[in-house]
Amino acid sequence: MKTLPLGTSDLTASNIVLGCMRIRDKSDAEIRQLVSTALEAGITMFDHADIYGGDHACEKRFSQALGWSRSEREQVVLQTKCGIRGGWFDFSAEHIITSVERSLTALGTDYLDVLLLHRPDALVEPEEVAQAFDELHAAGKVRHFGVSNHTRGQLELLRATVRQPLLVNQLQLSLTHAPMIAEGVALNMQHDQALSRTDGILDYCRLTSTTIQAWSPFQSGDGTGPFVGNSSYYLPLNETLNRLAAEYGVSPDTIATAWITRHPAAMQVVVGTTSPQRVRDAVAGSELPLTREQWYEVFRAAGYVVP
Repeated sequence: MKTLPLGTSDLTASNIVLGCMRIRDKSDAEIRQLVSTALEAGITMFDHADIYGGDHACEKRFSQALGWSRSEREQVVLQTKCGIRGGWFDFSAEHIITSVERSLTALGTDYLDVLLLHRPDALVEPEEVAQAFDELHAAGKVRHFGVSNHTRGQLELLRATVRQPLLVNQLQLSLTHAPMIAEGVALNMQHDQALSRTDGILDYCRLTSTTIQAWSPFQSGDGTGPFVGNSSYYLPLNETLNRLAAEYGVSPDTIATAWITRHPAAMQVVVGTTSPQRVRDAVAGSELPLTREQWYEVFRAAGYVVP
């Protein structure tokens, strides 16, 4: 399992992260099996959010099922997110602090390794965010901070005021939802792919040493669900994934994961499955060395233009 530093910090974590958004209705035994599989495979980081499962429900189930001792908890990196409030967003200092307190209780821990702002709040006041982050950090309740789904401008706005380093930007990325990569490849072409939809967020994150966490790595992004195995919509892609999977002796999920981890931006891949086998398959893509030719072959098979 490959590990990497988060942003400019000395905190290191696996480049495959287990996302815990779907565990609310799983039994204690199922959650323990899922997490044990992740740990045994080398995953050291677990991703949560206050809204997952509704009102900190997935955080609670995680803690209830595992019952970690202090020493066991200290061996992993726990990350959660806040800011979404059922159809509206709230980055006020009061809400950030209250949400963190509730996450700490739900997770049964006295500190978070990483806290992310969950999607942008159009009414954000950076001074409020700075106040909340400073207070949480000084109290030892949150050690590191970041954002999710933020543009370059939104990150720059926060960084102009927020004193705590923003280490992470969690962004949607998969083979069939990759505008942050595809638009640069098609620059200066009269083609829809050349339209800028991400404002250069990939290169901005690389230039500022901001770790990108790729969420929904197996989802289509267009509402058709997972693309792996969906030959009705993605036949050329699945034919290519299946052939490469056979060549490497792995699963198609592994190739889809490796397509992201092969990128030199040193991204993490957040895997939201509740299947232990799919966790193992994703982990197998942590360091799988796709060649440049193979990487572009998969990219073309996903429907992107390579001039």
